[in-house]
Amino acid sequence: MRWLVHGEEVVWSSPWLRVCRLDVEQPDGQRVAYDAVRLSDVAATVVTDAEQRVLLLWRHRFLTDTWAWELPMGIVEPGEAPVDAAAREVEEETGWRPGPLTALIRSEPGAGIIDSTHHVFRATSASYVGEPVERNESDRIEWVPLADVPGMIARQEIVSGITLVGLQQAMLTELLAKA
Repeated sequence: MRWLVHGEEVVWSSPWLRVCRLDVEQPDGQRVAYDAVRLSDVAATVVTDAEQRVLLLWRHRFLTDTWAWELPMGIVEPGEAPVDAAAREVEEETGWRPGPLTALIRSEPGAGIIDSTHHVFRATSASYVGEPVERNESDRIEWVPLADVPGMIARQEIVSGITLVGLQQAMLTELLAKA
């Protein structure tokens, strides 16, 4: 069943986020006001090395007042390809330049209310280029054994949706490649 959008007005906006009120017609013919968030797309990268470790950042998220491990990630800038945003974010946030990136998984984390697409890429190598230029992103940057990731998830040390989706897809891909 398809919902029809008859109009949309911006209630509030910033350079990377808009809150909108839509005039929608539901499949039963009823028209209702529907609030939605239009958020810029996000790109992240699962960077692993030859020792089967993954590059993670220990971050504080002030909105939820929580600490957790996350992938390097960030907003896809206007006119920027998601793959370029992913590579840029890895280098800015970690000081490591990822090797060739391949698409790993694409998700829409809140398609019922948010229109953002999360693009996750994979790199199986990286070269150190210096200190991160983005100094406000994390307290620690570490190469963590992939084998430790399931326990970290169970202990809620990894909670970010894009990080969970990316790491689990990378591990699933590895597992299926060995089968």
